[in-house]
Amino acid sequence: MSDQMNNQPNDLSAETKITANLARIRSNIAEAAGRVGRASSEVTLVAVSKTMPVQLVQIAYNLRVTDFGENRVQEALPKIAEFHPQGMRWHMIGHLQQNKAGKVVAAFDCVQSVDSLHLAQELQRQAEKQLAQHGKRLAVLLQVNVSGEASKEGMALAEAPEVARQIAAMPLLEIQGLMTIAPFTSTPEAVRPVFRELRLLRDRLQRDIPNCSWEHLSMGMSGDYRVAIEEGATIVRIGRAIFGERVNKASQ
Repeated sequence: MSDQMNNQPNDLSAETKITANLARIRSNIAEAAGRVGRASSEVTLVAVSKTMPVQLVQIAYNLRVTDFGENRVQEALPKIAEFHPQGMRWHMIGHLQQNKAGKVVAAFDCVQSVDSLHLAQELQRQAEKQLAQHGKRLAVLLQVNVSGEASKEGMALAEAPEVARQIAAMPLLEIQGLMTIAPFTSTPEAVRPVFRELRLLRDRLQRDIPNCSWEHLSMGMSGDYRVAIEEGATIVRIGRAIFGERVNKASQ
């Protein structure tokens, strides 16, 4: 069954559509996990809410979605300020410029897109200012460009072990795992090797840098999350299949 937003009648509410979409996605997650002997509880669904109004975030939250992902800092901050109940987690999943690191440390619960040593160093500096006095650390994932595409952000596969070793020594950054963005394709099976490669890298880092948990593999989006789960994903980032096509800001 397609994971596109259902083309349902216009009189159906957003809540009805999101409810149906989440039910289908959760079923798919359970089926994909079951095929490889995993429990669906091992997979966290991050609802990607970029360009979506906060009202849709609230609907998804009321339907037991607790994790939300945003790509752009300036778009995300008003949403987070308006809606961040206890138990909800906001994830930064887009490319992050160093000059916005301070705002991200203050607002987000996890940064999945740590793609360079320089960015990690700035996040560490900002965490020293904002988190240290509260005894907190910033949860991060290291973004790896497994496919090597020039259009993708992320550290190169070959450099990842050494960069990871240096970031692991930063006291206020808590490395929880790895993230990647696979090439866009109409054939999800074609990107299975990308997901497998990230898992193998994670397994290597678990052995070589044991002071980090390395529990998470954030990989898989609306078109390929089932394959990603079969290859070990613990986080899938899904937007379009939950909320529908993104809102074009320029057309508003």
